[in-house]
Amino acid sequence: QVHLVESGGGLVQAGGSLRLSCVYSVSGDPIMTGAMGWFRQAPGKEREFVAAIARSYDITLYGDSVKGRFTISRDNAKNTMYLQMDSLKPEDTAAYYCAAGAAVLGKSGYNYWGQGTQVTVSS
Repeated sequence: QVHLVESGGGLVQAGGSLRLSCVYSVSGDPIMTGAMGWFRQAPGKEREFVAAIARSYDITLYGDSVKGRFTISRDNAKNTMYLQMDSLKPEDTAAYYCAAGAAVLGKSGYNYWGQGTQVTVSS
């Protein structure tokens, strides 16, 4: 099992920055964390892929709406994944979820999910 806890959400003005963190704990082989990612969901909308990162080698993948503004990273020694969000826009407002356990880097296939952290961007 992989347990995920997000933090770092909040209220920020458009153009500002936030950094989300996802602390993970594993009951078993650490390789279970697999590729990890961030997703978001705004009220009344479907869940949207934001970014993902491979377990090793810092290989990353981004959704089109956040390319060039968001940066995903992970520190396996600290069991933490991050999402640095810059140049935030009101349309980035959503609940952000940490995900883990994908066998390959991609936009689906995640087996474990956090409880979410709210990001609100005011105009």
